[in-house]
Amino acid sequence: MTTWNEYSLGEIAEIRREGFIPNEETILPYIGLEHIEPAGLRLNGIGKSSDVTSQKAKFYPDDILYGKLRPYFKKVYSPQFVGVCSTDIYVIKSKRGINPKFLFYLIATDDFTTLANSGSTGTRMPRADWKHLSETRWSIPDLTNQIAIAEILSSLDDKIELNNKINKNLEALAQALFKQWFVDFEFPNEDGQPYKSSGGEMIESELGEIPTGWTQRCLFDFASYINGAAYKDMYFTESPDSLPVIKIVELKSGITDSTKYTNTNLGDKYKIDTGDILFSWSGSPETSIDTFLWVYGEAWLNQHIFKIVCQSIEERAFVYSMLKYWKPKFIAIAKDKQTTGLGHVTVKDLKEQVQSRPPDDVLKLFASFSMPILDQIQCNLEETRYLSELRDIILPDLISGKLKVSEKLAEKVM
Repeated sequence: MTTWNEYSLGEIAEIRREGFIPNEETILPYIGLEHIEPAGLRLNGIGKSSDVTSQKAKFYPDDILYGKLRPYFKKVYSPQFVGVCSTDIYVIKSKRGINPKFLFYLIATDDFTTLANSGSTGTRMPRADWKHLSETRWSIPDLTNQIAIAEILSSLDDKIELNNKINKNLEALAQALFKQWFVDFEFPNEDGQPYKSSGGEMIESELGEIPTGWTQRCLFDFASYINGAAYKDMYFTESPDSLPVIKIVELKSGITDSTKYTNTNLGDKYKIDTGDILFSWSGSPETSIDTFLWVYGEAWLNQHIFKIVCQSIEERAFVYSMLKYWKPKFIAIAKDKQTTGLGHVTVKDLKEQVQSRPPDDVLKLFASFSMPILDQIQCNLEETRYLSELRDIILPDLISGKLKVSEKLAEKVM
């Protein structure tokens, strides 16, 4: 029979206070608040300790990294490696008898966020107060059930992470295919041989040599770029007939509790749906300038994001791969204009960048290879959305004991 007892957070967890001063001899992974996805429980990037100059906090595998600045209380991550993090992040470790994964999911609950908000201190940038948090009371099951609960939740996160890894590999495959065909010009000729290295006829262009019969276009001419609307506070509502307003944070983390909704139609061209290609053209260059496949259903698109509308289904796969291929250049452009941490890629920039364009028969052949890759990426993203929503639904009930874990399952996990 499951036994639940009440403890203060301070009885089951403590702050790790080990510091790290950056130096040239020891280079460790670095995690800042910008690297942890809000409500996503995972990283969207990682830095190096050599990139920072001031003292940081050191963490170890199974520690819990918790953003202590409001509104970042939902930024929670548990690393499986040694590294350093921003001093705006609490490094929390579990005490004896407490499963680290169970503690991680407890800290990821909305109840924990609410308590962090209620006890936060400061005016300009309120911070979670560890003394207040350490005194909060929690009902905790025995270790066997802690492990069982954590395993149920982590199995969903493991599948999400696997989908992310698969998509990363699929993206790499799509990029390799795009480069081979449209940069190296080694697409298959009529005999199935690599075009350029098999002696395919080339002509001079602004880009250098390109295959005979190909043209060159600026990136802006490959599709229609529809910038999102400027949705203001006056448009937001909690009405049941409203749709989410998609900003850059939703592109990275999906629909969350922080997402705003509206039923104000500023133009049907701003409506997006699953399968649309979205290009984030403004924000922190390294983490925000990117191309995304949207999988969260109908929504309204906010400014600073382009909806990419292609002329044909064959061009959809080409344009998506092209924008992904140009990402490093877009980041460099945004960095050149970066002010107060933000940079951008404008329509003018898209008109200044030139890309080779193949004849329709080559484009259709490329689509026959690339469309299945793009379809699988979208399928994995849709499954990840479902798994994330399922995890978020069952997490609070499992952690609180409202949703019981069978004794047989608990014994099996042990």
